[in-house]
Parts: sequence; C-alpha cells; structure tokens
Amino acid sequence: MQSRNKILDDVSQLMTNAMGVAQGAKEEAETAMKGFMDRWLADRDFVSREEFDAVRAMAQKAREENEALAARIEALEAKSK
Repeated sequence: MQSRNKILDDVSQLMTNAMGVAQGAKEEAETAMKGFMDRWLADRDFVSREEFDAVRAMAQKAREENEALAARIEALEAKSK
C-alpha cells in the first residue's frame, strides 16, 4: 500500500509543479503582450482620453466665441446700413 501512496504523491507533486509552470508562463505571456500593445499604441500617436476631452472643450469654446462674434458683426452691419 505504501508504494501506491508514493506514486500518487509523485503524480500529485508533478501536477502541482506543472500548474505552477503553466501559471508562470501565462503571467509572462500577459506581460509580454501588454508591453507589445503599449509600444504599438505609443507608435500610433494616439491621444489619451483626457487630451481628447481638453481639445474638444477648446473647440466647443472656440465655436461659441465664433458664433458670438458673427452675431456681433451682423448687428454692427445692420446698424451701419
């Protein structure tokens, strides 16, 4: 009976080690993929969400100022006629 338990213990230890190796390989692959994606995105000159929102707000403000100036010009032209 002792020999069967030794075999089962060895198989159990082997499976535990295999799972540890698989987990390590998974973490290494994830790290490598994240590094690849970070480099790929950096090469594409994508902007962050914060930068996009800031430029969007600036464009909205410029549009509103442009509309206000157009209305002011229109009012001045109407006065001069």
